[in-house]
Amino acid sequence: MFLGDYGAEVIKVEKPHLGDEIRYWGNNKNGVGLMYKLINRNKKSITADLRTKFGVKIIKTLVKNTDIIIENYRKGTLEKWGLGYETLSKINPGLIMVRITGFGQTGSNSHKPGFGTLAEGYAGFAAINGYEDRSPLLPGFGLADETSGLMGAFLALTALHERDKKSGIGQVVEFGIYEPLFTLLGPQVVDYDQLGIVQTRNGSRLPFTAPRNTYLTKDDKWVSISGSAQSTFERMCEALNIKHLIIDPRFLDNRLRIKNSKALDDELQEAILKFDQSTLIKMFDEVGAAVAACYNIKEIFEDEHFKARKNIIAVDDKELGGPIKMQNIVGNFSRTPGKIKHTGPKLGQHNYEILVEKLGFSIKELELHGYKLTQK
Repeated sequence: MFLGDYGAEVIKVEKPHLGDEIRYWGNNKNGVGLMYKLINRNKKSITADLRTKFGVKIIKTLVKNTDIIIENYRKGTLEKWGLGYETLSKINPGLIMVRITGFGQTGSNSHKPGFGTLAEGYAGFAAINGYEDRSPLLPGFGLADETSGLMGAFLALTALHERDKKSGIGQVVEFGIYEPLFTLLGPQVVDYDQLGIVQTRNGSRLPFTAPRNTYLTKDDKWVSISGSAQSTFERMCEALNIKHLIIDPRFLDNRLRIKNSKALDDELQEAILKFDQSTLIKMFDEVGAAVAACYNIKEIFEDEHFKARKNIIAVDDKELGGPIKMQNIVGNFSRTPGKIKHTGPKLGQHNYEILVEKLGFSIKELELHGYKLTQK
């Protein structure tokens, strides 16, 4: 999705008849999966049964003029089908293959199936997420899958840059879904290695900065606040008219505030409950203190800043009979902006364009293998 947002021609190969199972995940409208519409935007859909000789032929023909192939089958699956990198790179020496599996291509767990939920536990995220007296808490969205998508796009472009600027040949890039998330989890490794510290669940508090939490306002709304820098903490106290906390021996610097974070949170919560959310944010703004509302999606739709940044965009969708709104692309380029050209396509929508017009398969051959083709 991220590559397609900025102009890559992305061809999604799906199973005939059923397609990608994500078509049936989450909420739907008139039987059409909305999650699929989002994450498969800007992609073209073709169908091929990779368990058949004809499906293998399609892939081998497709990779002749392909820069990057991305796959996330269990280790050894592509090789079993005759589509391993050794085979495909003979067809196209410049081909870059990005292999994303649950646990990577090496190691004692490499043979196991894996997906985002397992990775969120295995990487150490769930163990530090939630509250001390409750069970480890998984995220409310596909965190490991999303971070893998970002990492996959980054690594693919890194390999592409190396090929085009240096070697002229492709290579294999592989990682386990748990690894990008593990890398993002902060100083846990160095803290354990050097000090033997095992980070535990502590709600919204962090072990390296205080205050850092969500706080309830007078009108039953929430704000998020962090004050690691001394100046930030002092402005926060000024905004709330609790300047005495600045010279309180328990809160004189960040390390003392971490040590006494529970007491500090109690003081802040008591002060914050005197104000409604909008008044509190205005007070913070007046003294340059940092604060943000904790939004749900309805509030995000109504927020003026989100509107000004065009973070939500309406994209036409013929299958659903009108525009649907989704998150816009991230990043504004001064010369070459990205664009959402279309939402996730119908299954096999681009079979004629890709298989006939681009790859040169005949309609007769395709129909012989059960394809029902619709021209553009």
